[in-house]
Amino acid sequence: MPTRKLLVINPGSTSTKVSLFCEKECLFTESVFHDAPELLSYPTANDQLEMRKKVVTTILEKHGYSLSDVDVFIGRGGCAYSQVSGVMEIDELLRNDTMNDKGGSDHPSKLGVMMAYDFGCKYNKPMYTIDPINVDEFIPEARVTGIKGLYRRAQTHALNQKATARLHAERFGKRYEDMNLIVCHIDGGITITAHEKGRMIDSTEGAGGDGPFSPTRLGSIPIIEILIFLKNHTLDEMHDMCSRAGGFVSHFGTSNSDTIHKRVEEGDKHATLVWNTVIYQIAKSIGEMSCVLKGKVDGIILTGGLVRFKDIVEGIEDRCSWIAPIFVYPGEVEQEAMCYPVLDVLDKKIKAAKYTGKPIFSGFDFID
Repeated sequence: MPTRKLLVINPGSTSTKVSLFCEKECLFTESVFHDAPELLSYPTANDQLEMRKKVVTTILEKHGYSLSDVDVFIGRGGCAYSQVSGVMEIDELLRNDTMNDKGGSDHPSKLGVMMAYDFGCKYNKPMYTIDPINVDEFIPEARVTGIKGLYRRAQTHALNQKATARLHAERFGKRYEDMNLIVCHIDGGITITAHEKGRMIDSTEGAGGDGPFSPTRLGSIPIIEILIFLKNHTLDEMHDMCSRAGGFVSHFGTSNSDTIHKRVEEGDKHATLVWNTVIYQIAKSIGEMSCVLKGKVDGIILTGGLVRFKDIVEGIEDRCSWIAPIFVYPGEVEQEAMCYPVLDVLDKKIKAAKYTGKPIFSGFDFID
């Protein structure tokens, strides 16, 4: 029997999570939290690469392993051109397009692909990614905006959303591809997505200034207010607000939700208003996605690190339970969701896709 070791590298907006699997057995999982002041010292996500690599190797060494012990490297991805769902080989083209933000965003998830590639090349081992943040399954109506030629992008927590939706379907003896679900990833970033028969047909773009604000992101704000804000701020400052300096960071100087919730529990009026507004905005986005699905919703799934807070779940239930039953899956299942399908590829049960270097969608020929 083979005993392959697979290293899963999952960099997020507020953490670096690392797991080492021996086949399907998880040998360890460890997550390191990065608060906003630390990450804001790096001008771009690319500038965090060496720091995140050090986090990965330190975690491995802590558990008695080194990179040379790893047989397969798997990294969370994003920021290249939009991609199809499923397992994809990491090659030089994908690595370079990820590094150069060909998809138009700069999110730390990209570092998973970049680290897996660098480690894989160094030790001559295979490397893969799966369901990056830019999986694109949008319907046409979800793309068009009020500016000709300017389109909404598919940017969501595809990995955890799809994995949790599949887990939920299995729990009820159904197939993900036969269900309509609204899946809410609620953590350092927040995205709310309509899943119709196994496809993410519309979603908020959390790191793009869309949907609820979050510990690190500004959320939806009327453009005219942004233009006023820009009179006294730079475009770089505005860009940072989209993905790492907005939300809790802007209000309180930290992305640590435990710190903010403690202030809520102590009766702090500012913290309470901000906290409750996040819940309110999540509910609004769920309502939007219920309309996308024409009211035919089999369930509303709440997942991600922040659903550990009871008041968040209760607040969403209070406003949204009339739409469909609400199911809570605290945390995330991203590590297993990256490992298990790659094992299927290695065992030739499924085939990995190859990155094309072209976006899934590049416009409508009858418009552009």
